[in-house]
Amino acid sequence: MITGVWKGKINKQKAELKIIQNGDSLTGTSYYYESQNNYRRYSIKGYFDSATNAAVWWDDQLVDERSGRFSLSSPGKIALLSRADFNCPGGDKMMLDGKAGEKEDDRQTLGEVHLDKVADPIFNDEWDFVIDNYITGANDPYIIDSIGSLSRPQTIIIEMKKIPEQTDVVIAPPVAKTSKPKESIKDTGPLPTIEEKFVSRKKILVKEIPVSGDSIELRFYDNAEIDGDSISLFLNDKLVFQHIRLTGKAYIIKLPVVDLKESNELIMVAENLGSIPPNTSYMVAIIGEKRYEARLESTEGISAMIRLVKAAPPNLP
Repeated sequence: MITGVWKGKINKQKAELKIIQNGDSLTGTSYYYESQNNYRRYSIKGYFDSATNAAVWWDDQLVDERSGRFSLSSPGKIALLSRADFNCPGGDKMMLDGKAGEKEDDRQTLGEVHLDKVADPIFNDEWDFVIDNYITGANDPYIIDSIGSLSRPQTIIIEMKKIPEQTDVVIAPPVAKTSKPKESIKDTGPLPTIEEKFVSRKKILVKEIPVSGDSIELRFYDNAEIDGDSISLFLNDKLVFQHIRLTGKAYIIKLPVVDLKESNELIMVAENLGSIPPNTSYMVAIIGEKRYEARLESTEGISAMIRLVKAAPPNLP
């Protein structure tokens, strides 16, 4: 049975696959990793030919990624298509051996596939339930399709032209004095709005990123331990998104390049500091085939700024 957890190497990279057979089709997830803190995870699609015992699968969508703080490698940077023979040499040993190439053009082999079926995964996710209960009912196509929908990345597309102008900030009147002694009164006034936090905090430039193409994709993660960090984003002094809860799973926002200025300031403002201050976000910007990373830190006194600059068009003859 090809359904299960497979561990080994694909194109000289450490890999863990969770393959689920759904009729003649294959689904599941692939992890390319250096460690549990440095990996890329894709959803996979494919098919299984029972007549030849051959499996074909490819990395469909990038679901999640995490970069180790002191790591020099970047596993899973290229989405792959793999073809492998399903072998059972004896006993409980099962293997997948074959070749891997680029998903978009697999005519040229990049490396080999060597995977062994294992009992326990390194990475725990929503597919564990299906694998553990596959022969007792979880092989139902409805269950498999439902679990598959959970692994799709959440994407928010912001249409810049439809963002309303920033509203005026209304300050509530001060609390009236009472006859109680002064030392018993704790009058802190109204809590500051996110707009007030944006205005009052110092902006620190973290990185300048060249922008080109049709759109840019921004992915936000909690940079350290998941502790309830929440952020808002301002673009060119306007609030474009708020209440972004940072977790280990990517929160994705896409910005159309045509609506950006020549130079743009993207500001991350902490809504809170979580349980472990400061509020830190790991941001990945995908622009065409290029990838930029930045560690953004925000406190009650500072906000992190990314400058997005449109690349100059090439000189025409």
